[in-house]
Amino acid sequence: MPEEAHPDEVVIPLAEEMVTISKREVETGRVRVALTTDIETVIARETLRGREVEVERVPVNQTLADGEPPPQSREEGNALVIPVIEEKAVVVKRLVIREEIRLRFVTTETPFEEAVSVRRQRATIHRAVQDTNDASVLTGKDSP
Repeated sequence: MPEEAHPDEVVIPLAEEMVTISKREVETGRVRVALTTDIETVIARETLRGREVEVERVPVNQTLADGEPPPQSREEGNALVIPVIEEKAVVVKRLVIREEIRLRFVTTETPFEEAVSVRRQRATIHRAVQDTNDASVLTGKDSP
């Protein structure tokens, strides 16, 4: 109830407006994505490396002195030298280096080539557009 106004007062009513905000989902368009897989044959090239062993037998025929230890394998340049010893019956038993086996490691290179299949996919995107009759019309666009 409004208050009674005094005779020399003027009453001015106040009004207020309020704002209410609401949200709703609206479909603005649609897209269709199609994946296409292409198979392409490519040539794979590479150089394959390996090692081969060349064997060389070198006669030595050297008699070792009494109590002398047998020689050990050793490297000479790019060759591994392996002494081969044997015992020979003499008045005194001694070690005789009969021969050495030399192993050389030779690097080889062999070209390699082979056809291989590689897969690559492409995406095709179609966007739906609303026309005036409210029916959807599709437009196509390729995307690599």
